[in-house]
Amino acid sequence: MTRSLVIAVDGPAASGKGTIASRLAAHYGLPFLDTGLLYRAVGLGVISGGGDLGDAAAAEAAARALAPDRLSDADALTSGDAGEAASRVAGYPGVRAALLDLQQAFARQPAGAVLDGRDIGTVIAPDAVAKLFVTATPEVRARRRWRQLNERGDLIAYEAMLADILRRDERDAGRGAAPMVQAPDAVLLDTTEMDIEAAFDAARRIVEAARAKYGLSA
Repeated sequence: MTRSLVIAVDGPAASGKGTIASRLAAHYGLPFLDTGLLYRAVGLGVISGGGDLGDAAAAEAAARALAPDRLSDADALTSGDAGEAASRVAGYPGVRAALLDLQQAFARQPAGAVLDGRDIGTVIAPDAVAKLFVTATPEVRARRRWRQLNERGDLIAYEAMLADILRRDERDAGRGAAPMVQAPDAVLLDTTEMDIEAAFDAARRIVEAARAKYGLSA
């Protein structure tokens, strides 16, 4: 059976996985889905509707009502509040079930696709040709996100950002529904000491090795 080139990129917040995944998609000419935006949109949907992020039923309802145009507000979806909201609603089994078909359908495109998130290689696309688990130390990830938010005017103390990163890591890894774990066959890519060019080159070489393994090399 001929496989399509599906690339699963998982990892914690601010590890560089989103940038790496989007660069891989552009490099291989594949559609790209940042699945974290789905959960961020759900979280913001709960908040904008006056709901409580602690209400699993409200979060599931927001997930089932999610419209594609909710993913177009980049500033809102990449805010610190959206990230915290996403981490909270992503733990609800009903939310994950509501978004599962959408993500899996995206991964089934004939030419392949690139998806990044927390459970792509374990749940969404377990048969992906290439699987990467991108990470970095919490301190480096916190500094990256702190710089990103402060550069656009969302002022936050570094110490608060680090605490937020650690809290989200614990929540994402400890949730009962599709916890963030490295798939057994995923290649670990630690970007702590890498700039984006080095990280992308390392990721591309991982994908090329996977393509060769499955006979998909150009």
